[in-house]
Amino acid sequence: MWRFVEIFLLQLAGATLLVFLAIQLNIKWDFLSIALLGAFSGLLIWLCINLNRSVHFLNWIRTGDISRAPKLNGVWGEVTDRTRRLLREQVKSLNASNKRLDDFLAAIQASPNGVVLLDVNGQIEWCNLTAASHFGLNPTADISQHIGNLVRDPVFASYFATGNFLHEVTISGKSSAAGRASRLAVQIHPYGQGKKLLLSNDVTGREALEFMRRDFVANVSHEIRTPLTVLSGFVESLQTLDLDEAERSKYLELMGQQTLRMQSLVSDLLTLSKLEGSPSPLSDTWIGAEALAYSCELEAKALKSDLEAKHGQNEIALNSKEQLTFEIQSNLELAGSQSELLSAMCNLVNNAVRYTPAGGEIRVSLKATDGGGAIFSVNDTGSGIAAEHLPRLTERFYRVDASRSRESGGTGLGLAIVKHVVQRHGGELQVSSILGKGSNFCFILPSSRVRIK
Repeated sequence: MWRFVEIFLLQLAGATLLVFLAIQLNIKWDFLSIALLGAFSGLLIWLCINLNRSVHFLNWIRTGDISRAPKLNGVWGEVTDRTRRLLREQVKSLNASNKRLDDFLAAIQASPNGVVLLDVNGQIEWCNLTAASHFGLNPTADISQHIGNLVRDPVFASYFATGNFLHEVTISGKSSAAGRASRLAVQIHPYGQGKKLLLSNDVTGREALEFMRRDFVANVSHEIRTPLTVLSGFVESLQTLDLDEAERSKYLELMGQQTLRMQSLVSDLLTLSKLEGSPSPLSDTWIGAEALAYSCELEAKALKSDLEAKHGQNEIALNSKEQLTFEIQSNLELAGSQSELLSAMCNLVNNAVRYTPAGGEIRVSLKATDGGGAIFSVNDTGSGIAAEHLPRLTERFYRVDASRSRESGGTGLGLAIVKHVVQRHGGELQVSSILGKGSNFCFILPSSRVRIK
């Protein structure tokens, strides 16, 4: 409505102005012609004004700066206001969409799985940092590169070429932090118009655990089967053979030894299971170092006596009391589980008793460290352990000499138990050995688990 009023006023003003000029200049035109000419002049002025407004509007539209919208009147002012409101709504909607997209991409970046977006030609559109680490990609430079040119594993190449993506495949990834090649489970999921979503998952640890599980089951089966086979043979002999009392007693003694071996194995397995499935010991229960050492020494001497009785005095390490010495700091106390700490100490000392040859020495010490912690150390002058065996000593059932270990009554689980106990108490197990000269096994407990009474 205002547009028509504006035009009418400009025409009226033009007509009035021309009539006034005509009267002043004494022009002999008729009044109607002068009025019409004035009205036309007013219309031209209106058109010029709006043309100027349209130019301002177009210049503003070209800049795209909503905050610098021109202040116009009339129809172009209304057009400017409506356009500015529409642009504001579009910018608001675009910002909200970008915010959702950023949140979505941030969530994918935080995913432990690798994510790669591929276009219809198999070229990379986007990938998260996990995928970049899995496949050795550059998230920026490798955009628009074909995935087949960057992931050259033959299994993946065949998988991608066949187009059968109903299952995942396992391929080799880039080297892990430990320097070993990782293993990746990858699967492609088609979406949209021919696009593809490539997901990857590092299964290196999972495969290692599966291998350990199979190895553990095989080892347990083997360790139990051996004494069971022996027991079965003795039972069959007792049932079918006419044995005298001496032979029967010998068979029963051997059967008892195999039974004890199985009991030791089951006991160690239960100990490991308990250690892995229970929370760490509290730090409010204090145990005297001397009491632990005394119990450990009694067990070591009992083991020494059993081995001497079994193998004979000349085949065992400890031929005199002086060869097994304990040096314990009497005013030292440790916090944690008494049974667990005693088990760890006894396992280390008993191993030294079993594997130190005749004439050797074993020195056991427990004392405070300069940093406020405590160190329990077992040194022996045995045959030592080759360097290639040291990293695997704490693995379950790992033995440097399997036959010798079984003869001495070891289950192959002792050092695994020690490692778990020490870790549960916040400590660290350390092993050093020189082949032919001896070994040192020690664990260090933190200051939070040690006090001087």
